[in-house]
Amino acid sequence: MKLGFIGLGRMGGNMVQRLLRARHEVVVYDLDSSAVKAVVSRGAKEAKSIDDLVASLVPTRIIWVMLPAGAPTFETLKRLSEKVEKGDILIDGGNCNYKDALHHAASLKGKGIRFLDIGTSNGIYGNKEGYGMMIGGDQETIEELRPIFETLAPAPDRGWGRVGPHGAGHYVKTVHNGIEYGILQAMAEGFELMQHRPEFDLDPARIAVIWQQGSVIRSWLLELIGQVLAENPTLSGISPYVEDNGTGRWAVEEGLNTNTAMPVTALALQWRYRSRSQEPYGDKLLAVLRNKFGGHQVKAEDGVGKSVAAGRSKNRDSQVVESVD
Repeated sequence: MKLGFIGLGRMGGNMVQRLLRARHEVVVYDLDSSAVKAVVSRGAKEAKSIDDLVASLVPTRIIWVMLPAGAPTFETLKRLSEKVEKGDILIDGGNCNYKDALHHAASLKGKGIRFLDIGTSNGIYGNKEGYGMMIGGDQETIEELRPIFETLAPAPDRGWGRVGPHGAGHYVKTVHNGIEYGILQAMAEGFELMQHRPEFDLDPARIAVIWQQGSVIRSWLLELIGQVLAENPTLSGISPYVEDNGTGRWAVEEGLNTNTAMPVTALALQWRYRSRSQEPYGDKLLAVLRNKFGGHQVKAEDGVGKSVAAGRSKNRDSQVVESVD
């Protein structure tokens, strides 16, 4: 098939390469000229602008947008909607909010433009192994694009499919990523716990390999943990700073909106926030408060413990409060 592709980041560029290997024709556009050159060298055709990309395709046009959520995707789809024709197909395959997908679907429907929202998974490994695709939209349009999905998926009959109407693709991907947050956090905590029993001389990388065979928690993530720890057992040189791309927040928000208890996902998200704090002000305040009401030791910033005299509250005219907290 022939399609346009906008957005050649970590996933988009690899997706284009997978399409090219299967002899699809792909016209690409991205602001990053080096990303464009990387896929043009493999057979893609370069468009100098969005207008150029649209002009390079003939009806029925198929254009896949793989951009960050929010303004980049909104502005690109809006501009495309002004250039393409009735019956053309626009795809949003990024990590976008399902509410945005509902908006795009309604807006484009009024112009007779077809739309699919696709939650896409497998990161940088998708080029080799294929992508999991959760598709929202009408079945007829999905069937029309079947050759594209069969190429991008791990196998023609596996790892992709319609999950519901417009919005469902990104909604299911949000749920998927919320689950991912919880699994990642549990694994990180478990491997950290093993660090606190040096007397056992544990080999976490080997344990990850053992768990990969016959264990209830066997998974691709464990395979990656084994690789990481084999290369860098102490994780030296790695900052404990964990980003989030927004999907975990949306999952927790959806839990709140639907009165669905999601404590694991919520705590995993909160811990990512904590990982980014170089100077955790709240923890400092807790330490000082425990000293004030219970005389507990406070450590200085150099790590040396110091006993600060228990503070006598101005509102208490008798004794210092003792605490077993």
